[in-house]
Amino acid sequence: MTNEDMLAKLMAQASTQGSDLITLRAIVEESSEIGAKRVLSRLGLDDANASEDLDELRELLSAWRAAKASASKAVIEWAVRGLMAALLIGIAVRLGVADLLR
Repeated sequence: MTNEDMLAKLMAQASTQGSDLITLRAIVEESSEIGAKRVLSRLGLDDANASEDLDELRELLSAWRAAKASASKAVIEWAVRGLMAALLIGIAVRLGVADLLR
């Protein structure tokens, strides 16, 4: 019996006999499972390779985050170095180091 058949029988039972808590929970469980399978199918993750695909996506996302963090760190380091170089050049000009070198 498929999930759709089970859900149809539960809905028929609820409409003819009334719906008690157990029937309502079963309807929710079956419809949730059908919905989850439908979503996975639409995403293309309903085959045997789905777990491998998700593992690869997780690895790719982890690598992207590491690269982004590394690039951000490098930009900040270069900005600090540039500011320090500008500060040193400013101090050298202020002290007249250029005149001493001539």
